[in-house]
Amino acid sequence: MTSGKITLVINGAGGVGKDTLCDLCAKHFRVRNISTITPIKDLARLADWDGSKDDRSRKFLADLKALCVAYNDFPTNWAKAQYEDFLTTDEQVLIVHIREPEEIAKFVRATGGAAKTLLIRGGERARKQMYGNAADDGVENYYYDYYFDNDKSLEEAEVNFTELIRRILEGDDLA
Repeated sequence: MTSGKITLVINGAGGVGKDTLCDLCAKHFRVRNISTITPIKDLARLADWDGSKDDRSRKFLADLKALCVAYNDFPTNWAKAQYEDFLTTDEQVLIVHIREPEEIAKFVRATGGAAKTLLIRGGERARKQMYGNAADDGVENYYYDYYFDNDKSLEEAEVNFTELIRRILEGDDLA
């Protein structure tokens, strides 16, 4: 980890509030928020994907990403280029959304272990929901560096999440 900077791989099933937490974090820190699905969505739009987030679309994106991984590791290579650029900026926090455990591990290795991992969990209902694709359904199949239960009010979540990020930035041992 570079002093004053952190790279966090964030994960969690659909609907647990990852994007909301990232937006709240950006109110308090200089954040770059990316996802390895972004370049895949660009490809999907070429195939007339309309931006939907329904189960069918989630499966399409997950399958397309798997094809790109198998072909040339495009998502990890794209994210690594983003990481290398981040290191040259005054941004404090790079948040990288990655769903698949094997892809998380690959990106952490690509950063020389500098990236840390964070799982966002929703309430009890969200933990039991199945989406029908490996990307969403396998989020718990990784040992994360940090866990955040997003089951409080928005105001409490903002305080708790930004405190977690601040402590990670300061190098606090949270174990």
